[in-house]
Amino acid sequence: MFGLVTKHQHALREWFDRETGWRLVTTGEAARLSKFAPIADPTFPATETAGARLPFSRRRYVLTCLALAVLERSDQQITLGRLAEQVVLAAADPALAATGIDFTMERREQRSDLVATVKLLLELGVLDRVVGEEQSFVNTSGDVLYDVRRRTMSLLLTSTRGPSVIAGAHDRVAELTYETPPATDDLRNRRIRHRITRILLDEPVLYYNQLDPDDLAYLTSQRTAICRRITEFTGLVAEARAEGIAMVDPYDDLTDVRMPEVGTEGHVTLLVAERLSTEIGVAVPLTELHDLVRGLAEEFTRQRVWRKAAAEPGAAVELVDTALHKLTALRLVRHTPSEPDVTALPAIARYGVAAPTITEPGGSR
Repeated sequence: MFGLVTKHQHALREWFDRETGWRLVTTGEAARLSKFAPIADPTFPATETAGARLPFSRRRYVLTCLALAVLERSDQQITLGRLAEQVVLAAADPALAATGIDFTMERREQRSDLVATVKLLLELGVLDRVVGEEQSFVNTSGDVLYDVRRRTMSLLLTSTRGPSVIAGAHDRVAELTYETPPATDDLRNRRIRHRITRILLDEPVLYYNQLDPDDLAYLTSQRTAICRRITEFTGLVAEARAEGIAMVDPYDDLTDVRMPEVGTEGHVTLLVAERLSTEIGVAVPLTELHDLVRGLAEEFTRQRVWRKAAAEPGAAVELVDTALHKLTALRLVRHTPSEPDVTALPAIARYGVAAPTITEPGGSR
């Protein structure tokens, strides 16, 4: 993949710059597409690199930033123990401690958090393991040595402005991706095209009612041309409906969240989607979904379709939460953890099950 990106980097760079405003940067060891995504979207979290790939906690995000700050000043090689020592010193900063972040490395849980951060940096190519095993560090029985890849680390930050020029801003994270308003009509239309194309490439669904009037007017007049360019470049196929547009991936290799999916969680998600597809736009109480899954668990665990633990007390709540997280990421429902209800969005209708139509010989029904 890296060889293909390097080979076609000029064509790729030109297309991304023209159609999305994203920057493609290549070095001798990495390729980085610098995208601008919503900074407050909880459906695209950093995750563990193995197992259930659970989302990062707040502490792990902070540790990732502290680890990168330490690596920026480190030698070309560093041990996990040395990295931990420097992160502990950085975490002791009074301003950081005042936010409730406590990191001392005295508990196994905290060592596990740091190891999860390091594994993410390994996956991103910032670190290369030379010798050792992270689990031995968690167990306080060994250490790990890494090479630090500074050029790759320098590509991680995606911003339109340098951090040093916004130190006094109230919302520094938002300022990092602030884009100067366009000065001419041509630049304004280019900015709108970038926004729309980014959504179509990065989001499962673009809903018309989520666009402002200028963006919607531009998409209405340019929809065919925009979708054609995306299809020619990516192979995605546009599915246009009354409520919006979805770029469908016929080869199923461009998504990080799949549906349907095998296993207990995958089946629960599909059944919850089927239930919600009958009440699009209606607020459905979470308790109703909990009761649904609780009742289904008795049947499907007895048939050994679901794992046995799905019928245990409290399991239905966890299964519904997992299902709603996936459905929210796929833009099939609107829900936040603090809300007692969930609202189905139009695209979930494709998961509805209609009564069969039986055609008799001769064409009568």
